[in-house]
Amino acid sequence: MAKQQLISLESDPRILAAAERLSMTRREFLQFCAALATTLGLPQGADAAVAEAVATKQRPSVIWLHFQECTGCTESMLRAEHPTLEKLILDVISLDYHETLFAAAGHQVEAARKSAMEQHKGKYILVVEGAIPTRDGGIYCKIGGKTAIELLKECAADAAAVIAIGSCASWGGMPSTDPNPTGASSVGQVLGKPVVTIPGCPPNPYNFLSTVVHFLTFGALPAVDHLGRPKFAYSRLIHENCERRAHFDAGRFAMEFGDEGHRKGHCLYKLGCKGPETYANCSVIMFGDAGAGTWPVACGHPCIGCTEQGIGFAKPIHALSKMKNIEPSAFLPRIVEEKGIGASLGAAAVLAAVAGAAAGAGVMVTKNLGLSHQAEELEKAKKDGSKASESTEV
Repeated sequence: MAKQQLISLESDPRILAAAERLSMTRREFLQFCAALATTLGLPQGADAAVAEAVATKQRPSVIWLHFQECTGCTESMLRAEHPTLEKLILDVISLDYHETLFAAAGHQVEAARKSAMEQHKGKYILVVEGAIPTRDGGIYCKIGGKTAIELLKECAADAAAVIAIGSCASWGGMPSTDPNPTGASSVGQVLGKPVVTIPGCPPNPYNFLSTVVHFLTFGALPAVDHLGRPKFAYSRLIHENCERRAHFDAGRFAMEFGDEGHRKGHCLYKLGCKGPETYANCSVIMFGDAGAGTWPVACGHPCIGCTEQGIGFAKPIHALSKMKNIEPSAFLPRIVEEKGIGASLGAAAVLAAVAGAAAGAGVMVTKNLGLSHQAEELEKAKKDGSKASESTEV
């Protein structure tokens, strides 16, 4: 199927059935699969494999744990304005355990978790949302009588893959900010091994969907960087593809919120935008659902670097970001101009003294020049008088 052309699947009854299931037209479904394959950076022909996998393969069982967080990651996924996003996510996975979405509670929901783990042992995907409190034995977060540490280790033991969704699960996020009273830690730190991370506050649901579809299609998670982030989503700086980048290169900046540069859509670097030191695809696939084709920077707010540990929730929003690999040409206006502080009284006194000395010297020079001129005139007159007396004597 991987060598098939996507167009050849147009009349496939399985594709038609999948499109109807998702309340999409056949063409919209195929376009979605092609866009997903492109987002993942897959080669030509993979779009057909993605379409077949989404349409026909058994949905992977997913156990979704919640720990120290605000549930914003789940909220972001389910409250997307796009009518098919949450349907797509819930269609490509079998969500067998999710503490926020489950109608059941107590022993019933815990029984459902254990049943799913036994039935899909070694095949299910464990998704973790939120940081894990580790101080004092992890007593600051307990579910069903077990600490977050115990639940995480129990569920991760037989999982085919572990995905840490959101900045809290990826590197501690907001709960881990100083002084971190609960000892909030990441999933990788608690498990003692690297896991796939999809950071963001909240993360872009498309990145999670693409990661799961990659697993569904190829039976493996996508390639990740040294922080466990999928390369298809976190390999480039936001700054590189920002719609305000041309203004940065031209030295046009908003200096404060609401000023002329801000209203004209100039670069937000001097307002503390962290796009130059944040790796994510927000500027490419957009995010925020504040309107068609927009995202926070397009709305006029600087990037806060929520996908980067040590920047999001740690670096003040107004602080200038560090230019990681891009600097404007030396021939362009500088991005940080030094501001003058005016002359001090001492400097002014010295300057006045120098100016006074210069003026006095000028007067003296003029005076001396005048004396020299007079001396020359007298000498000339003296010579003329000598010549006249010599003529008379002859």
